Parts: sequence; C-alpha cells; structure tokens
Amino acid sequence: MTELLPKAHLAEPTAGTAGPNGSPDSHRSQNPPPGQGLQGPASATPTTARATRRRLGPGRSLPFGRLIGPVLVVAVWWGASAVGLLDPRILSGPGAVVSTATDLIQSGRLQDNVLISLQRAGLGLFFGVAAGVILAVAAGLSRTGEYLLDGPLQIKRAIPSLAMLPLLILWLGIGEQMKVTVIALGVAVNMYINTYSSLTGIDSRYVELAEGLDLSRPQFIRKVVVPGSLPGFFVGLRLGVTASWLGLIVVEQINATSGIGYMMFQAQQYAQSDVIIVGLVAYGIFGFASDAAVRAIERRALSWRRTLAG
Repeated sequence: MTELLPKAHLAEPTAGTAGPNGSPDSHRSQNPPPGQGLQGPASATPTTARATRRRLGPGRSLPFGRLIGPVLVVAVWWGASAVGLLDPRILSGPGAVVSTATDLIQSGRLQDNVLISLQRAGLGLFFGVAAGVILAVAAGLSRTGEYLLDGPLQIKRAIPSLAMLPLLILWLGIGEQMKVTVIALGVAVNMYINTYSSLTGIDSRYVELAEGLDLSRPQFIRKVVVPGSLPGFFVGLRLGVTASWLGLIVVEQINATSGIGYMMFQAQQYAQSDVIIVGLVAYGIFGFASDAAVRAIERRALSWRRTLAG
C-alpha cells in the first residue's frame, strides 16, 4: 500500500526525531506540514479541469440577469434626460413617459388598445405557427411534399410580408382579416424554415435504428421525429413571436382605427413623443415577456439537453 501513497506522507526521519523505542514510527504517524498534503497529479487534475471549464464556459448564470441590459438602457436614458442632454420635444424623459402612461391607464385608452393589439398578435401567431409546422412536417417527412412545398416557401421567404400588403389589401380589404393574415405570414415562414431544417437535420442513423426496431410510422414520429425537431421548433417559435410583433406594428399604422400602433400614429400627428414612447415601451415589454415565456417552455421541454445556455 505504501507504494500508492504520495511521497509527502512517507517523509524519512531525521536525526533526533526517533520515537521512544529508537524507531522512526512515531515520526511517520504525524500529520504532514501544511502545504505538503496531496500534491500529486491525481489531486491537481480535477482542479485544473474545473478551472478550464470556468474559463471556457460563458460563466455562471444570474437570476433575472437578462433584465440588466434593459435596466441599464433606462438608467442611461434617465440620466441623459436629467442633465438636459435630451430635448423633451424630440424625446421625452422617463418621468414624462411614466406620467403619460398613468394618464392613459386611468382613462382606459391604453388598456383598450393593448387588448386589441394582443388579440391581433395572438391570432396571427396561432395561425402562423400551425401553418408553419404543418408545412414543415409535410415537406420534411416526404419527398413529394418537399418538391411541392419547399420551393414556393423559399421564394416567399425572399419576399417581405410588407411587400404583399397592397395585394392583401386588394384581396382582403383593410379589416382585421388582412391584419391577422400579414402577421400569420411572417410567423409561418419563420416556423417553416427552422422546423424543416431541424427535421431534415435528424441523423440518418436514428432512422436506420428505428427501421431495425421495426417501429411503425406513428412510433417513428413520436420517438424520433418529435424529439429531433424540438430544438428547431423552439428557435422558429422565438423568431415567430418576434415576427408577430413586427407585423403588428406595421399593420396597426395602416388604415387602423384601434391598437397600440394606431395610438402611436395619432400621437405622431400632434408631436406627442411621450405617447409614442409609451407605445414603444408596451411593444418592448410584450416582446420581451413573450420571448422569456418561450425560453422557459423550451428549458422545460428540452431539459435533457446540456448546452452553454445552461
């Protein structure tokens, strides 16, 4: 056993250190001096590996750490307004914006417009996600579907949804149907591209394994296709949520009579920058909150993954 212990534990006795019986055993039973413990490679390697992981990784996550950036932006905005660097006629300060938001809430104007905007964005997101996933599954699991669907959808990806506004207005008018359709188109393209890419990126060895296990088509989809496509699906969902808010901003400023965008457009006519900023803040809050919600669902659904995000 002594051959396996570090040399620091087997220090040879020196003169005057022998025990009462003249043997060095009493010296050997003493604890080693501080700093002379386990110094061998077996103890140094785990520490070095942990240090390397700390250097290469992104660092430890903080609760609500994503709020640090927005808080800093607001702090800089507040400070610039307080020292007079911002002209209130061009960009109102946070104090004026908070006061305006309070007035809009008390009058009920903000809540009414927010509810209408949420309804439009929600409907567009729902129809866009459903259409994008169905098209991605049809094109990703079938050569026929790929040949029929992928080409037109790639062409649509190159055409901005806003470029189709004149045609959609001609077809659908200027009502709610046109607004929801514009939002849904932007969402569907993002959902299709990412989900389709994730489906076609599944390792062929999993397909061969499923064939070797004689899995049925439903079992193959449930055990291989769904888990393999979930990462791409959630990436598309996050982009789709963002696309729904971007589309909403546009359609609510074109022949609209309600919504946050309409409120901002009316404020532009009277140079009310504080009302415009209230609308922008509302868009930002809803966008940030919806993205955070998708992230939370993604972490729970993909808890089996170990990534740099943690």
